[in-house]
Amino acid sequence: MLVTITLFGHDAFKITLALFLGLVFGRILSAHLVKVITIQLILCVLVLPKLIPDLYRELVYSRDWMVQQDSIAEVKFRIKPNIYLIQPDGYTNFSDLNSRLYQIKNDRFEDYLDSKGFVDYDDYRSNYATTLSSNSALFGMGHHYYGNRTFGINPSHNKRNEIVGDNPVLDIFKRNNYKTFLMLDVPYLLANRPKVGFDYSNISLDEISFISRGFSLQKNLLEDTKKAILSNKTTPNFFFIEAMQPGHIATWKSNSGGIEKEAELYAQRLKNANDWLIELIEFIETEDPNSLIIIAADHGGYVGFEYMKQCEIKEDNPLLIASIFSSALAIKWPNSNNGLYDTDLKTSVNLFRTVFSYLSDNQNYLKNLSEDKSYVIINQGAPEGVYEYIDETGEIVFNKVP
Repeated sequence: MLVTITLFGHDAFKITLALFLGLVFGRILSAHLVKVITIQLILCVLVLPKLIPDLYRELVYSRDWMVQQDSIAEVKFRIKPNIYLIQPDGYTNFSDLNSRLYQIKNDRFEDYLDSKGFVDYDDYRSNYATTLSSNSALFGMGHHYYGNRTFGINPSHNKRNEIVGDNPVLDIFKRNNYKTFLMLDVPYLLANRPKVGFDYSNISLDEISFISRGFSLQKNLLEDTKKAILSNKTTPNFFFIEAMQPGHIATWKSNSGGIEKEAELYAQRLKNANDWLIELIEFIETEDPNSLIIIAADHGGYVGFEYMKQCEIKEDNPLLIASIFSSALAIKWPNSNNGLYDTDLKTSVNLFRTVFSYLSDNQNYLKNLSEDKSYVIINQGAPEGVYEYIDETGEIVFNKVP
């Protein structure tokens, strides 16, 4: 009963049903105990080929890729505005929304941002293809190559822990006496119950089922964020606000409506995301006019593909490759940075290094930017592995990571 309650929370019907089925099957199978144990042992042997590599990865996994090559871990901010990193999942860069794949007119929202003083970064892109892989590089301020250096490819290995747990970005904010906030509409980043390093999260681990895939709970992100802003006026604050919209196209082929239908659905979700962003920005502007506001997507919308997982098949079309990585970035700096810090800001791995250089008024930190390369996992059309798809100049390449 305790296990059932832990898994399903306080749903009385599920608890009762599980207890009843457990008693029935327990009674039936008790007469075949030896057979049941034998089957369980066989199943254990069958999973060993998968289990052993996973255990090995866990034992040898290294966080050395997060170690910075200079003293930025000890950076001291000269100014301390409240900072809002707003992440609309899968929001493609404005420069690609008018491509023949997307064919989306986004003038209304782009003009709105321009009127508010946002700087738009054309051709900005992510370094990795998924929310977890991209955000772990963002908060780790470095390249992890999908864990390729630790016994094979595991794109999700430790990533949630590195995003919401201990990482260079949160360490730097805390060193500068910032209070940190994790604001989510669904618990996707908390699905494997990582140790949360943020000072506050609007979703508690106690609210999440142990068998949740991260979408079992829906929060009113706007209202939660507004309350957090209003309740924290005396400290410098960093907010990471992640919304699962507009999102990318369907992940699996079985769920896809086809290329044209997925593009149509994406365009509609983009309009909804724009409305949500405008309401949030208006509130921040009213309550916190001198803040630093960053709108930074985690990856592209994958429009042009039939389904998202198609990205694991070798592709030569530059527009489709751009659709994987192209990410919206618009920043409202508290004061004009006069182009001293963001001239070379091209990919997400260097976003926080650029921001920290600005806050500390120290351009020396820009001497150690990470490579602006974008990587993808390929398992069809070429030998399985991690491949560099876009090089530092923005050119399409296909170089396997050794």
